[in-house]
Amino acid sequence: MIDVKNLSERDIDRIIEMAWEDRTTFDAIRAQFGVPEKEVIKIMRREMKPSSFRMWRARVQNRKTKHEKLRNFTEGRFKCSRQKHISLNKYR
Repeated sequence: MIDVKNLSERDIDRIIEMAWEDRTTFDAIRAQFGVPEKEVIKIMRREMKPSSFRMWRARVQNRKTKHEKLRNFTEGRFKCSRQKHISLNKYR
């Protein structure tokens, strides 16, 4: 597991972006950055306004697409049309 304090600002921005994406799982964030779901929640709470955090938290809580084990499909995954333009994206 990575020390969240050592993440760059760019990494934190990317984690926040991935956390907002409906179909990017917490497992994908962990695979790319080594940050587990609980730490992602802490980052979101720290970096966002309280009202934005509450809105995000309500969106992702129990959302099947954010939790790989709850998904109803096993093969394939959604890929954003802009994803190929995102540099340094290690999770493909």
